Amino acid sequence: MNYRNLGSTGLKISEIGMGCEGFGEDGCQMAGRLFDFAEKNGINYFDLYTSNPEVRRAVGKALEGRRDKFIIQSHICSVWKEGQYKRTRDLDEVKKGFKEMMALLQTDFVDVGMIHYVDSMKDWETIVNGPVLPYVLDLKKAGRIHHVGLSSHNPQVALAAAESGFIEVLMFSVNPCYDLQPASEDVEELWKDENYEAPLVNMDPQRQRLYEICQQRGIGITVMKAFGGGDLLEETMSPAGKALTVNQCLHYALTRPGASSALVGAHSVEELETSLAYEEAAEEDKDYALAFASFPNISWQGHCMYCSHCAPCPKKIDVASVTKFLNLAKAQKTVPETVREHYALLPHHAGECIACGVCEKRCPFGVNIRENMKKAEEIFGQ
Repeated sequence: MNYRNLGSTGLKISEIGMGCEGFGEDGCQMAGRLFDFAEKNGINYFDLYTSNPEVRRAVGKALEGRRDKFIIQSHICSVWKEGQYKRTRDLDEVKKGFKEMMALLQTDFVDVGMIHYVDSMKDWETIVNGPVLPYVLDLKKAGRIHHVGLSSHNPQVALAAAESGFIEVLMFSVNPCYDLQPASEDVEELWKDENYEAPLVNMDPQRQRLYEICQQRGIGITVMKAFGGGDLLEETMSPAGKALTVNQCLHYALTRPGASSALVGAHSVEELETSLAYEEAAEEDKDYALAFASFPNISWQGHCMYCSHCAPCPKKIDVASVTKFLNLAKAQKTVPETVREHYALLPHHAGECIACGVCEKRCPFGVNIRENMKKAEEIFGQ
């Protein structure tokens, strides 16, 4: 298992994590099986967005005797009321829900406390200006949660949260089809067929900026919806008009700036095992670039996907990394010191480019790599 920094939290988390969708299967017996498999295979991170008390109780039981083996990302403001799930901003309900969650999980603290499901700017403002955010910050101060997170499908909201300075972790929906869609307060817009009928070209700039800002500011992204609810794995369902593999979806998500872990919603041990196979997969099996280039409904023409098809460079420049640092620098008016330092640590720099153009012949997306190398040399001075 590969482990990544969760932003600047100091936590090292498995790049394949667990969503909680399958925990309630087979009368919640699946929770124990999934946690047994996870511990055996080095998966140490999971998300618990559901407020169903039976699922929470099952997870608490699964954690008995091995709480220290797992890093918990659990949701505040997701409560169970009158026998069903409710998202709430009512402080009394939030407090009661948190107390119940901690009791059912049988733990003294949650590693990442997620402010649950914020998809509109009005809702974000309610959280910031109302009692919810101060309560969450008090929980952190008291050690009941160690880090503050937020879950969202809306890049506008997520960007506002990232720039606010309050959150350390962002749970966000990341896949190659959602990344083409502009901000919306209605999550249903992400998978409506009509939104993919017209030709789509390149990533929504607000989403790209979000990923770059998260990496710059040390905000770890935990990925949800890497498979688009399974649609991307079926040609008849995929908005792109072509199916992707599990490995391709995971690799795309995990190569976005700021991404720390892809949380897979397995409904069985076998499904979790399929996602875990990513760790041993050959590079050609992870490669999404040629599949993307052949999508009938979507084009990434001129957009660097960090896929490294440009390699090898005769001067041994890591073109994909140089381009990523260039994009991170361009997202700010000044070059962040951390970006400059990481660029400086590269063994070879853009200034060594001889403009031979071999990389451009290999690029599936027609990126003007030589121009990018010139810009990187101008910005970084080497």
